[in-house]
Amino acid sequence: MKIGNTMTHLLSSFRALCATAVLVGAGCAIAAVVPAGVQLHSKQQLVRNNGAEPETLDPMLASGVPANNVIRDMFEGLTAADNNGKVVPGIAESWTQSDAQTWVFKLRKNASWSNGDNVTAEDFVYGMRRLVTPATGSKYAPTYGGFLLNGKDIIAGKKQPNELGVKALDAHTLEIKTAFPVAFLPDVLTNLQLGAVHKATVEKFGKEWTKPANIVSNGAFKLKDWSVNSKIVLTKSLTYWDKANVQLEQVTYLPVESGAADVKLFESGENDWVNEIPPGTYEKYKQQYPKEAHNNPILGLRYYSLNVNHPSFKDVRVRKALNMVIDRDILAQRVTADGQVPAYSVIVQNVNGADPTTYDWAKWPMDRRVAEAKKLMAEAGVAPGTKYKFSYNTSDYHKKMAIFAASEWKTKLGIDLELEAMEFKVLIKKRDDRDYEMARNGWLADYNDAHTFLTLVECDSDQNSQGYCNRKAQAMIDEGYKTQDQAKRKTLLTQATKLIMDDYPIIPLLQYTRPRLVKAYVGGTSKVNPLDRFRSKDLYIIKH
Repeated sequence: MKIGNTMTHLLSSFRALCATAVLVGAGCAIAAVVPAGVQLHSKQQLVRNNGAEPETLDPMLASGVPANNVIRDMFEGLTAADNNGKVVPGIAESWTQSDAQTWVFKLRKNASWSNGDNVTAEDFVYGMRRLVTPATGSKYAPTYGGFLLNGKDIIAGKKQPNELGVKALDAHTLEIKTAFPVAFLPDVLTNLQLGAVHKATVEKFGKEWTKPANIVSNGAFKLKDWSVNSKIVLTKSLTYWDKANVQLEQVTYLPVESGAADVKLFESGENDWVNEIPPGTYEKYKQQYPKEAHNNPILGLRYYSLNVNHPSFKDVRVRKALNMVIDRDILAQRVTADGQVPAYSVIVQNVNGADPTTYDWAKWPMDRRVAEAKKLMAEAGVAPGTKYKFSYNTSDYHKKMAIFAASEWKTKLGIDLELEAMEFKVLIKKRDDRDYEMARNGWLADYNDAHTFLTLVECDSDQNSQGYCNRKAQAMIDEGYKTQDQAKRKTLLTQATKLIMDDYPIIPLLQYTRPRLVKAYVGGTSKVNPLDRFRSKDLYIIKH
């Protein structure tokens, strides 16, 4: 959703029931809405598979989807996104925009930490400064800190954290100054990297502050138990400002990476929420479990990262050839077979702020594409029999896709692929360290704007796993970010995207859907959530 001025944003983002209350600062509670006539189960407990073990529960350090899923239940930012993907009030009950780069947020006076302390504007100042402080080591600092005035200079060590464009005007009023016009700032602030953390707890326990015995959080749930590679158990927080509207008493997150094992747990009654069913099985499970099969189209990209600084992929001709011969139609229709659509750009369909680009060769018959790719490989001096190492996280889904890609490159170009499987957190580190040749990657939008996808290929972005940089394209992106002319911004970002994609730093494959099984007795789910973020706060268990 494109966000204009504050008034338009509020009226279009909040549920009609609450719009007026929010505008006057009454802070309407938005949580689990139980339809009339629906009876709740006496045991309000949910078990969700999260797909992998979180690498951390520190909001400023989290980068993977599994970590952020849990953190979203434990912490609440100035704003939040409900289970329809709409921006709603969080700790801030209202906000206004005084100019293109200045926002003022009014915090709830009844917001508390899990230890009973009041949540204040200074807590958000501390959290945001901590994000951009180089010693924190946040991989998301350039992405989110870059929105804030002086953020990039602080990250680079050129300015001090206290020069960040955030200020507590009083205990419950926060002013945020951005580095450039960010009309979608309320969307960005739903991400907990820009949230608050409890200063006394962080400073007392250091790296140990997220352990169950130490952690202090401000969300609808608090951490009860974290058994690594087994489960994470959250319980309802009795200090949360909106606890009266939170139905679930306990949420258990499982780290099961195997789609087949995930489904077995679902069928045995040990799991209420499948993270993702195995590729090629959606139609089968849709027929078998018609009321429990979900398949939301979402703003996300499945792609492979190419380490452009590795000797194997320094030559753009090699990167282009590998891109050309992947038959994305077969991949979508026969391999994953779950409603995903082919992708040829870092920008996916229905994203605000830029249009997806494509390649002329995408419309060529495959034999012509193969012939051109062989020519490019020969010109680059790459002979049949050359071997590349492909890194991916252990998952039936990713393995099946990788085997397909390996077959395409072997049969069409004579390239051999060595498959290297590992835990998700290990893969994240390899990508962050750029210690790989070719790696499985994926991105789910953090907010609905082209900016979230362009961070994957921008110069100096820590989300850029490829080590790729096109300074001409970056200058266009920077100019686009600074302008308040939305049409000009879109043109610049689209043109920059084309320049980048013509360098082939990544291999776009598919735009995500999220095929999963959810028990019919889990209420509060939605099939129109483009970000695939579901707060447990919005869920409940129906009597069954």
